[in-house]
Amino acid sequence: MIRSIAVLLISFNLSFVACSLPPTKVKVPAPPSAESGASQTGIASWYGPGFHGRPTASGVIYNQNELTAAHQTLPLGTRVMVTDLDNGRSTEVTINDRGPFAKGRILDLSYGAARTLGMIGPGTIPVRIEVIDSGPYKIHTIRQSLDYTLQAGSFIDLDNAQRLKEQLLKIYSQASEVSIVPVHGKDTIYYRVQLGTFSNRRDAEGHAQQLARKGFPIIIMEK
Repeated sequence: MIRSIAVLLISFNLSFVACSLPPTKVKVPAPPSAESGASQTGIASWYGPGFHGRPTASGVIYNQNELTAAHQTLPLGTRVMVTDLDNGRSTEVTINDRGPFAKGRILDLSYGAARTLGMIGPGTIPVRIEVIDSGPYKIHTIRQSLDYTLQAGSFIDLDNAQRLKEQLLKIYSQASEVSIVPVHGKDTIYYRVQLGTFSNRRDAEGHAQQLARKGFPIIIMEK
C-alpha cells in the first residue's frame, strides 16, 4: 500500500512538472507579401508533359505552353516577373498552381515559361521574382465593352522587347497593332510586347494559337 502511494506521488509530481513547463515556441516564417513590387530570390524549376491537361490548384487546366507558374504561398492569380539571374532573361507569368515541394525551390515554371528563359536543359536556375499584380482570381461581371489583347513577352531590357517586336512584325498579319507597353514596377520598368485588340475572347484565342504554333508563348489579357 505504501509502495502504491509512493508511485502515485511520483506520477503526480511528474505530471505537475510536465504541465508547468513553458510551451515550446515554434517560429513560423511569414509568407512573402503579395503587394506590387514585393520580391523573392531563390531557385526555380519547371514542370511540363506529365501534368499537361490536369487541373491546377486554381481549377484552371494546366497548359504547359502557357506562361504560368506554381508558388507555395502567393495568392492564385498573382502576376510576377521572373528574372534568370544567370543570363538576365525575364518573363511574366501568372501563379495558378501550388508548389514546388522540393526543398530549396521557390517557383515551378510551366514548360512555356522555362523555354522563354532558356532553362529547359539546366532544369533549375537562380531567379528573382517580383510581384506585378496581386491575386486572387476575381469573378468579373461580363460587360459589353470588354476587349482583349495578346502579350508575347515582358522584358526589363527595352532592346529585348524591340527585338521581339521586330520578329513579330515579320509574321503577324496585323503588324500595325504590335506595340511595346511600359509598366512601372517598384524599382524597375518592364516592357510588355502586345498585339492587337479583340472584341471577343474566341478571336483572341485563335490568334494566340497561330502565334503559339510559330513558337511564341502568348498570354491573353483583358484591356
